[in-house]
Amino acid sequence: MPIRNRFAELLPEITAWRRDFHEHPELLFEVHRTAGIVAERLREFGCDEVVEGIGRTGVVGVIRGRSDTSGKVIGLRADMDALPIEEATGLDYASKTPGLMHACGHDGHTAMLLGAAKYLAETRNFDGTVVVIFQPAEEGGGGGKVMVDDGMMERFDIQEVYGMHNMPGLPAGQFAIRPGPFFASADQFEIEVEGKGGHAAMPHDAIDTTVVASHIVIALQTIVSRNLDPVKQLVVSVTSFETDSKAHNVIPQRVTLRGTVRTLDPTVQDMAERRLVEIAGKTAETFGAVARVNYERGYPIMENSGEQTEFAAEVARAVAGTCHPAPLIMGGEDFAFMLNARPGAYILLGNGDTAMVHHPEYDFDDSIIPAGCSWFAELVERRMPAARG
Repeated sequence: MPIRNRFAELLPEITAWRRDFHEHPELLFEVHRTAGIVAERLREFGCDEVVEGIGRTGVVGVIRGRSDTSGKVIGLRADMDALPIEEATGLDYASKTPGLMHACGHDGHTAMLLGAAKYLAETRNFDGTVVVIFQPAEEGGGGGKVMVDDGMMERFDIQEVYGMHNMPGLPAGQFAIRPGPFFASADQFEIEVEGKGGHAAMPHDAIDTTVVASHIVIALQTIVSRNLDPVKQLVVSVTSFETDSKAHNVIPQRVTLRGTVRTLDPTVQDMAERRLVEIAGKTAETFGAVARVNYERGYPIMENSGEQTEFAAEVARAVAGTCHPAPLIMGGEDFAFMLNARPGAYILLGNGDTAMVHHPEYDFDDSIIPAGCSWFAELVERRMPAARG
């Protein structure tokens, strides 16, 4: 079935929701305004149950079909939080909050799932139950994990879970997906290098932590180039180099390095952590300094289930006529926590030719809203077809 006429009719209303969210971005778990509007809308739509406060500020809506002979329960998830980015789009509905912006399209994801929820609550043309999940804190806060840890899957008896993300560069309204590992794990590290501070004119009396840390930065790149099987994926990036002195004539006592490690293979993840700790420590020791490493596992590898991925692709083909094979993505996605808890799939929806996500000029294309809403609705009605009377 192509894009549903109902979503074409609802497009102005859904677009207005999306632009309102865009004007009022909120960070991490502090999505109180957004979550409040979501809950209010779900109650207006006539959802059978609306629960707030799951995962601190998450919202869950329950919509029961005309019948429930299947006993199936499907979860549909959207994220609500924005990013600490100053918007540079110049749009009439640009962020009204300095330093915050919906630069990843979560405003669009939330609006599309709300549109689908409105349609599903109106029609209820399915046999089973839909649970619509509005999640806070995807951008680094692990909101998906917090919702799972709150017992969401068990409380609502969710059996499968599906998510969607817009993708700049993919034609607007087209879909892309892949089975198995899809988005990378996202670990982070901090390395504190301590040497012996001193006067910049007398380096022989110091242990120069700037030099030591610089060698560590270079040496860490050998994890990828010399420790990794070349056919596997790994990114090791040092993104911050901070000394404890800003003076021109002081050799700092300490330097702090920060960065991220990303991979699609748990064994590679283990190797990278081990080598990072070894390289930092031994390199510092070579110069007479000390390196203390704090390595934190972040979002796990996001892996699509095989059966659910093929089904999600089938639905995408029904909506858009085709579904493209998606590339591996080294970015992290905390929908991984939900996919670790239940089988399911995550799909990309093309956002056309715009700046990439997390860029100050990123712009969500409202024309893709009907395609996204249709995919959610079609997924439900195909996975839980209405019982024939």
